[in-house]
Amino acid sequence: MAGKNTQELRINQNSNNFGNDLSTAVETNESHLLILEDDQGRKEFTLENPVYSLGRDRESNIRLVSQFVSRRHATLVRLPRYNNTQSYYYRIVDGDGQGKPSANGFIINGRKMPAHDLKNEDEIVFGPKIRAIYYLLKNTQRSGQTDASEYDITLINPSMTDDIEEI
Repeated sequence: MAGKNTQELRINQNSNNFGNDLSTAVETNESHLLILEDDQGRKEFTLENPVYSLGRDRESNIRLVSQFVSRRHATLVRLPRYNNTQSYYYRIVDGDGQGKPSANGFIINGRKMPAHDLKNEDEIVFGPKIRAIYYLLKNTQRSGQTDASEYDITLINPSMTDDIEEI
């Protein structure tokens, strides 16, 4: 019973500080990305919301397609970084986020654990052939600024390629 209460505390701690404000990713110049591989192939998710449910259930925010995954396998929770109120990280917690664990748990970077604060390139294994990699991308440009090379577009006339092949 103590484990259940501890898990609830892990999720609820400071999880409402950002509400539904999606502007924090823009302000911090960070992007949170989850690359998922399951029975249907590879999918990419940009993480912006405060909470995500992961599992086999059709109602999950991030659906894991595999018979080896629980309906409510894990929960991602966005939490503020202690040294910077504009920056945040994601914590993954086993189960539905209300204290009910998944059947088999998950493995982070080769170690089975009930919860983990995600860091860049952490690998999460949910079951056989079901895994995800978390990326924390630091954007080097501030919003509103663009690089001139972004607009450097070279157009090639299709007739030019015919001439090259004939030579």
